[in-house]
Amino acid sequence: MQPAAIASASTTPFTSGTTSRTISSDFETFLRMLTTQIRNQDPLKPVEASDYAVQLATFSSVEQQVLTNELLRGLAQRADTGNIAQMGGWIGQEVRVAAPVRLDGTPVEIALPEPPPGAGSRVLVVSDATGTEIQRLALPMAGGPVDWAGVTADGAPLPAGIYHLVIETASGEDSVTTEPAQIYARVTELRAGPAGPRLVLPGGVEVDAADVTALRAG
Repeated sequence: MQPAAIASASTTPFTSGTTSRTISSDFETFLRMLTTQIRNQDPLKPVEASDYAVQLATFSSVEQQVLTNELLRGLAQRADTGNIAQMGGWIGQEVRVAAPVRLDGTPVEIALPEPPPGAGSRVLVVSDATGTEIQRLALPMAGGPVDWAGVTADGAPLPAGIYHLVIETASGEDSVTTEPAQIYARVTELRAGPAGPRLVLPGGVEVDAADVTALRAG
């Protein structure tokens, strides 16, 4: 099935009750401080009424700003909840994304892009979860899907776990570029993240929904 291109989709907990109680407590503290200031002012040099008005206006301005910020956070939370609800159909589907991959004995499909002009060769660089390079495999120069079998040079399966795949392209003797390999992985869960919805892939790997470049049936 041909992968279909998709569009991408912060949440901060909205605790209006807590915020209201905090503002009320702060206002009571402010009034106590203001009363203490009045009681202990120099009777020969009393504070001008206009100064009290300025203090009250300043507190009121801060209070309104806090409430406005909390309202905006609440609106953002509801919007992101709606995005997650709309993306519920992604669970069980496969996404194409640059991310670490969980090897469980099944070949991993890689979306191999067309090579840049002048490219002479390219290889798949495989590293384990610690970042240690464990193998380099020659890749075809034509674009299209390829499978990484997840086996050693003698055909023995690599240990199950998280692996990082990078495509290294050589365009000359001294010109080498690298890019994370885009793999197809099944979505197991959706989560709210600070930058928008996040997808959970096999092995607990998390990616931003905005980084997904294609979606297809699992």
